[in-house]
Amino acid sequence: MSDNAPSPRKGSTTEHTLSLPDRQIHYTATAEWQILYEREKPAAEMFHVAYLAKEREASSRPLTFVFNGGPGAASAYLHMGALGPKRIYFGQNGTLPKPPVRVVDNLESWLSFTDLVFIDPVGTGFSRSLTDDKKSQDKSDEKANPDEKDKPREVEFWEVERDLKSLGEFIQRFLSRHNRWLSPIFIAGESYGGFRVAKLARKLQQEFGVGLSGAILISPALEFSLLDGSDYNLTSWATLVPSFAAAAAHHNRARWAGEPNNFQAHLTAAEQFARKTLIPLLAMGDAVTPDERQTAYQQLADLIGLPLSLVEKQAGRVRIEIFARELLRDQQKIVGLYDASITAIDPFPDRQIYEGIDPTLDGLDRLFTGAINSHLRDTLKVETDLTYHLLNLETFKAWKFDLKGELRMGFIGAVDDLRVGMTLNPYMQVYITHGFFDLVTPYFASNHLADLMKLNPEIRPNLTLKHFRGGHMFYTWDDSRQQWLAEIRTLYQKAIA
Repeated sequence: MSDNAPSPRKGSTTEHTLSLPDRQIHYTATAEWQILYEREKPAAEMFHVAYLAKEREASSRPLTFVFNGGPGAASAYLHMGALGPKRIYFGQNGTLPKPPVRVVDNLESWLSFTDLVFIDPVGTGFSRSLTDDKKSQDKSDEKANPDEKDKPREVEFWEVERDLKSLGEFIQRFLSRHNRWLSPIFIAGESYGGFRVAKLARKLQQEFGVGLSGAILISPALEFSLLDGSDYNLTSWATLVPSFAAAAAHHNRARWAGEPNNFQAHLTAAEQFARKTLIPLLAMGDAVTPDERQTAYQQLADLIGLPLSLVEKQAGRVRIEIFARELLRDQQKIVGLYDASITAIDPFPDRQIYEGIDPTLDGLDRLFTGAINSHLRDTLKVETDLTYHLLNLETFKAWKFDLKGELRMGFIGAVDDLRVGMTLNPYMQVYITHGFFDLVTPYFASNHLADLMKLNPEIRPNLTLKHFRGGHMFYTWDDSRQQWLAEIRTLYQKAIA
């Protein structure tokens, strides 16, 4: 560490009370920046908010590090949507309320059983790289790479390994500063944050010496090969079908001949169709007879509520954008990609290609941007002129996914790391959860991967998969958030028993 390291930006520490139905939790909220180093030189300031309950045995209380994904997303989604002591007030079943945003006490906050640290990776939230007065490149380097001199310093952190290293370094330093090395440690991440969790389940233990009691993966993207299908990459088409079927059932568009109004039975039928019919059908290609193909297309159309002619045109390969636009086309409505239970008016119903916005992710920005800025600046008293980057698209566009030899068939994945992490620590509890209506990271992809993990029978009980009604952020549904809280509380009790 450099002796002349710069002082981090001025943070804030405030005292609060969360009133729950059964008790009050008195806690300290610390919002501040922590310096990260590269070759013992200050490289970045990582912003975070820590909620630490004021209890006698604080050192033995569970401690959970939380981050979102993107890459390029700040932690505000989990912070203000589900886990923190304050949350956004959502409409019925996750619908968007009219402005202005309302922030309320969160009766489902995880603070009731764990301390929480919300981390904003570099380039998101208030986290920034530090300007290097002495450029690492000389003029000859700039001539050789003219584009490099205009790139922000954050780019150094916008790749898989450096991102994971920065999180590991942050967690190490936080544990040391707050004397929490002996606390039960958990990590929780959403979307690409779930990918981070799977990687860190191995890396934190193997490279940073941080033992984990639990790892929680929320709407994770685990194997990128399942995020985009093609004529030759077939499995992703099948893992989407149950989520399509869930949305069709929700909007009363499914034409399934099974037990009426039985949501779970409909999902089970879709899962069985995906595995036993659609994957073999696509894999056989032209070897399938016309009658077999027609029968399968009809089953698919009935399960997911689309016209048979459309399923035939797509050859059984239905993209999420097509499904989102076509399911309710007769009403001139679209469904959300991140939550297909949410609808919006199609602003361009007569155009061949959909050119509108996503009513879920794009619609939520105004809620989370307003809520996190109000909470940090007004409630937690953070004084800064920095802009809070809720979702930094520059980060997403610049992200480097190459893991130097870890690509498999051109894709990156994290399930192998999760498997290694679970064997390194046979006591670590792993919890994977999705919303049924999420089309971007469909729940059945994780189910499929779990079935392929070949976990030893001794540690297989440590892996839990549980899904809820709702979308990518299923916790915006009151019932789902409450059910999830009960599940996670039980998980923590099991992990630290």
